[in-house]
Amino acid sequence: MLSKIVVLFLVFMGVLAMFGKLHWIGGKRLSKAKCDCGRYRIGKGPCACGRGKS
Repeated sequence: MLSKIVVLFLVFMGVLAMFGKLHWIGGKRLSKAKCDCGRYRIGKGPCACGRGKS
């Protein structure tokens, strides 16, 4: 019984990981919000490192 619970938990976690890799929700918008240095920009101002997209 315990092994069934563990297997179902691992399958559930695997399915969640696959959905997380798909980037369905806001994936394009989040990729545009990244600076050239890899940090996420918050708001409409320039990047914190000073060399990225403005």
